[in-house]
Amino acid sequence: MARILRKLIDGRSVFAARSCSNVLAAKNQSNPFKALSSFSYSSSSSTSSKEAEVVGFRQLGLEFLGAKDYYDYRRSLYGDITHRALLVDAVGTLLVPSQPTAQIYRQIGEKYGVQYSEDEILNRYRWAYGQPWGRSRLRYVDDGRPFWQFIVKSSTGCSDSEYFEELYNYYTTDKAWHLCDPDAEKVFEAIRKSGVKIAVVSNFDTRLRPVLRVLNCEHWFDAIAVSAEVEAEKPNPKIFLKACELLGVKPEEAVHVGDDRRNDIWGARDAGCDAWLWGSDVHSFKEVAERIGVQV
Repeated sequence: MARILRKLIDGRSVFAARSCSNVLAAKNQSNPFKALSSFSYSSSSSTSSKEAEVVGFRQLGLEFLGAKDYYDYRRSLYGDITHRALLVDAVGTLLVPSQPTAQIYRQIGEKYGVQYSEDEILNRYRWAYGQPWGRSRLRYVDDGRPFWQFIVKSSTGCSDSEYFEELYNYYTTDKAWHLCDPDAEKVFEAIRKSGVKIAVVSNFDTRLRPVLRVLNCEHWFDAIAVSAEVEAEKPNPKIFLKACELLGVKPEEAVHVGDDRRNDIWGARDAGCDAWLWGSDVHSFKEVAERIGVQV
């Protein structure tokens, strides 16, 4: 069976995700924390044949076994639930910018002499984000200031330190962000009451915790794995493994939900976790809970 699964996995093509919600579409156009870079990570090839078979079953999941058989298989392992832990991506899944990034860069920058249009800022931002970051193997080191100074200057042509600080601090306020799912708190409460632990797994600098606090949602989670603290960025499996370690679960006991196929889905699966694509496999946290086997 392992041989058959490996052939199926190796031979099947990667298909594009279905259209996401309008919120996700807007987020993809203007998200200041979503990686547009060419960062790559190669997973280890040391997985044993037995582990490969388990991973094969997990990766094929709904596609190979069918929804009912897949859930029955998971519940045979863990009882009434399919997973013992839920890992959640931050930007693009849990929360999104309240306004387009280019709009904010221009609005705040006008008094500092920024003259580029929003379209020009957006194009320059995308170019800057896609450049190799030579100072470190990580973009988000500690508070991420050197990286974001490069992004802001490249996007707007303005190197005024006061402009940067005002813009940088704006993204720690509740004006800058809002939650994707208004029912998230109620759903997460039900999930945790069922015994399933929850962690945030995010490529972000150290502002993430203050952001979660101002949005009054930090207490929803049992753990937070931030790339700037873990020193590993998705899709590197290390950040997923750290989240599982913080929760006290094995990777195969966890499912990760995120909006980026490469960083979230492939990265989580490389770590040995199950993974669902936000905006395609699932569209709300209530749907996530129901898949796990928790009624809200």
